[in-house]
Amino acid sequence: MERVLVLNGPNLGRLGVREPEIYGSASMADLQESARAWGSALDLTVDVRQTDDESELVGWLHEAVDARAHVVLNPAAFTHYSYAVRDAAAQVTTSGLLLVEVHLSNPAAREAFRSHSVVGAVATGTIAGFGFDSYRLALEALAARLRG
Repeated sequence: MERVLVLNGPNLGRLGVREPEIYGSASMADLQESARAWGSALDLTVDVRQTDDESELVGWLHEAVDARAHVVLNPAAFTHYSYAVRDAAAQVTTSGLLLVEVHLSNPAAREAFRSHSVVGAVATGTIAGFGFDSYRLALEALAARLRG
């Protein structure tokens, strides 16, 4: 089974209580459980993580390269300005691994500053606006690409 790191950036640990009208009422624990189940059904081993720390997220992206793990990445606020996350994400894709950028909401339909992603240009693809289903769709896309 292929390994996939599902990595989440700042404030996503507050899922379920932070702006549920935008991010929904399900928690990070719910996401972890759902993503593992979706992955299992797709013959993927899924490891879901969340951090508010930019350097930890960069370290996990480096780990993905070293461990040959594909990535589903919700960079959250780091999407818009973190060149460190962008450069680490680029290492994933240039090493022949897949990286799908995901967002629960549709950043392009929100505040203007959210419309630009520094990560999108180095990602294999981006899925946004489908709530938790963004993660399911990302895992399905990875599995389909890996099957060839």
